[in-house]
Amino acid sequence: MTSYLITGASLLGAKTADIGISEGVFVDPKDVAGKRGTTTLDASGLVAFPGFVDLHTHLRQPGGEQAETILSGSQAAALGGFTAVHAMANTTPVADTAAATDAVWRWGIDAGYVDVRPVGAVTKNLGGSELAALSAMAAAAAQVRVFSDDGKCVHDSGLMREALRQASRHGAVIAQHAQDPQLTQGADMNDGALASSLGLTGWPTVAEESIIARDVLLAESVGARLHVCHLSSAGSVEVVAWAKKRGIAVTAEVTPHHLLLTEELVRGFDPVFKVNPPLRREEDVMALREGVASGVIDIVATDHAPHTPESKECAFPEAAFGMLGLETAFSVVLRALVEPGHLDMAGLARVLSVRPAQIGSLEGYEKPFAVGQPAHLALADVTAAAGTPHGSLSTNNPFESWDLPGQILHTFFAGTQTVLAGELVERESLGTNKGRRS
Repeated sequence: MTSYLITGASLLGAKTADIGISEGVFVDPKDVAGKRGTTTLDASGLVAFPGFVDLHTHLRQPGGEQAETILSGSQAAALGGFTAVHAMANTTPVADTAAATDAVWRWGIDAGYVDVRPVGAVTKNLGGSELAALSAMAAAAAQVRVFSDDGKCVHDSGLMREALRQASRHGAVIAQHAQDPQLTQGADMNDGALASSLGLTGWPTVAEESIIARDVLLAESVGARLHVCHLSSAGSVEVVAWAKKRGIAVTAEVTPHHLLLTEELVRGFDPVFKVNPPLRREEDVMALREGVASGVIDIVATDHAPHTPESKECAFPEAAFGMLGLETAFSVVLRALVEPGHLDMAGLARVLSVRPAQIGSLEGYEKPFAVGQPAHLALADVTAAAGTPHGSLSTNNPFESWDLPGQILHTFFAGTQTVLAGELVERESLGTNKGRRS
């Protein structure tokens, strides 16, 4: 396994230091300097971050390989500075058994670019009527620690309460897609005057807020952890803030696109801006940013949702919900949170790496760059313009024409370089990652 001496990097935008990597872990730079087999990388002017962790990724395999595969999604993730992604269960067939989640995990190992952690379904076939085999998935080789029916809400209160109880026994978390289906039937965009003027069915924020309010109380009743997916409204931030103040074990995420885009973009009826939950008002965007700054919202998660051209290049009401996010997340967070002063570089690392790893029960991200920790690392030029995404099989990128800051130049996963100078390392060079778990 190649050793590395990375010189002159700015650790989280603060002090400049050298970084040593050997045998897949961070080491004292003195231990690799001048040694045979050590590759030296000049990182002067670059900012070093711990590898990013995405708690909410759609990789589509099995069943949706025309839009994305675990290999292509892993490559997109590596290009975005990610070293771990949690693959959602809404595949075909659904990842609702130990065999299914183990298959996703092993495909991730074969791909070799990132740690692919399968998310197990909460209910069988995402049907919402019977719990899936949570205990079996938790005990399987993949050791599932996040369960979600994302794409659908676990609407039955009794099922949700029992799911929270079962997950808690295994130190796992239920990640809820908060959407009351009875309030969102046929909805296309945020509810309000703009939806009415465009003749589109509105999606009220209360459909999200009411489910969050119910679920935090259910979690409290059984002493379980709850994670709320993709907050999109000011009201949702208020509900989560209330629950945290009450002492309820709730965490929450926001997507990059909900931090920057508003419903005004739907005026052009471009389906690339159709997403679940929908883009909201400017006031909601500002509340979400403040929620991250205050810690009410714990993490940024991409909800990377690739789709085929046929699914997105059609009339707005018929188009699929979802946007790409893995390759642009870092740049969007720079623009939406760092440039306005909501976060510094250490804060960016917290919401894109350290806290997502904690919520997903991943080890190796607690102390960035610490000797002995797995060498998950991203090196970025935060002053450069963002590069052109080219990892995903899909093209439904809402930021394609945006002038965003920041480019990931180098990514290391468990000590193996997966991205070099902004380009993917050839797959056959990644053999050392096979079977590696952090």
